[in-house]
Amino acid sequence: GPSTSVPRTLRRMSFYVEGLSKREPNSRMAQFEEVMRQQLESSMHGELEKLQSTAAEAEAEVSRKDFEGFKNLFHRFLQVKGPSVEWAKINRPPEDSIQPYDKIKSRGLPDSVADSLNKLVVVKLNGGLGTSMGCKGPKSLISVRNENTFLDLTVQQIEHLNKTYNTDVPLVLMNSFNTDEDTKKILQKYTHHRVKIHTFNQSRYPRINKESLLPVAKDMAMTGENGDVWYPPGHGDIYASFYNSGLLDQLIAEGKEYIFVSNIDNLGATVDLYILNHLVSQPNGKRCEFIMEVTDKTRADVKFGKKYDRKLRLLEIAQVPKTHVDEFKSVTKFKIFNTNNLWISLVAIKRLQEQNAMDMEIIVNPKTLDGGQNVIQLETAVGAAIKCFDNALGINVPRSRFLPVKTTSDLLLVMSNLYCLEAGSLTMSQKREFPTTPHVKLGSSFTKVQEYLARFESIPDMLELDHLTVSGDVTFGKHVSLKGTVIIIANHGDRIDIPAGSMLENKIVSGNLRILDH
Repeated sequence: GPSTSVPRTLRRMSFYVEGLSKREPNSRMAQFEEVMRQQLESSMHGELEKLQSTAAEAEAEVSRKDFEGFKNLFHRFLQVKGPSVEWAKINRPPEDSIQPYDKIKSRGLPDSVADSLNKLVVVKLNGGLGTSMGCKGPKSLISVRNENTFLDLTVQQIEHLNKTYNTDVPLVLMNSFNTDEDTKKILQKYTHHRVKIHTFNQSRYPRINKESLLPVAKDMAMTGENGDVWYPPGHGDIYASFYNSGLLDQLIAEGKEYIFVSNIDNLGATVDLYILNHLVSQPNGKRCEFIMEVTDKTRADVKFGKKYDRKLRLLEIAQVPKTHVDEFKSVTKFKIFNTNNLWISLVAIKRLQEQNAMDMEIIVNPKTLDGGQNVIQLETAVGAAIKCFDNALGINVPRSRFLPVKTTSDLLLVMSNLYCLEAGSLTMSQKREFPTTPHVKLGSSFTKVQEYLARFESIPDMLELDHLTVSGDVTFGKHVSLKGTVIIIANHGDRIDIPAGSMLENKIVSGNLRILDH
């Protein structure tokens, strides 16, 4: 394996690697560390060259660019000392750097919305698979509502804009090597829709052995024993891969100025004309290059955050020192979190890429491969670049702009009568008395989309639901209505069939109830 090319100092080296995350620098160590760094880096470059030499001609150029980017990331990873965040320096963001959405909205819209829209490109992050929901293939191809997939809804939304305002807003999908092929097949379906669709690919980086810090890949192949040795390096990779693809320059040449980036599974991330207007109406000297949509935390949100050190910064849970994780999760120090709906200037991305000035904290993500091999993958987050852009701004948007579908519990909400679907956009039903979403927790029998669908003969009426917990082998008949707090628990070996037409209001259901066809 690759370990043969590692110098005998491996034991000391792994001590250094451990130290990367723990120790305070001192001068004697610093010298030793510099030597180690150089050795690790030259071993890495040697291995990458060997891999590169196995590349097929067609992919040689792409993998060369990918590896340049990876060397850059690996170099920065070796420089890092300790947690990437000095907790003491973190305060709440200053008042004017985060503006309430209502203030942005109160400025109204200009007569010609079309002019602003023609400067916009919608980018959806489409690198993820549906595995967490038990689906094969790209997550964006899962049906969410009336047979419409995430991708269908996105295309409908943009098409609706283009028709309504007679504009030409293109859709760009950032795919990964996991999703590219399947996505491209499906795209033929939209040839006669009024929306131009472009795609580009995220980089493909090598996972590295946790001990030797060398790639586990033997060659450039993607299949067989090489199936899980590559990874897409997080959505922070959008800047480099967008730029490298040539698409960034093409769109600038077409007169486009801003991209609106969001996760394709966030059904709340629709083009907002007020935010767009705010961007394009700034005076030239004060052009805002980056807007992050943030929203208020509720108890249910504990993964994302925000931090500050004179310039706005993004804080991810992976970067928080262990002793402060509870504080990070608390709702008091961080009242808002990043929705990952971002508005970014195209020329600013170009400038920062060309100056190599895009500085994002590195997230070290440990994984265990199927064979038990411990690896790490180095990732970055798109929002973390906020501190590199001029006049960056946070806008505190309504919670409705953050409606991610990560689980079948989320799927149940968006398939139900709590939401209305219009021109590809989901909005909370007018019939619901209070605007908060109910809290839904479906147990492990519902994890996979297929199983989940089989357990509901039709989606229950949930207009008046506050809280639903379901655990165990439970099925729902047609036209069930759920109100208030409903808890249904079937113990191991039991099964509960909720009869068709039942109305459950503030009920706990337990025990065993089987309804069989006669």
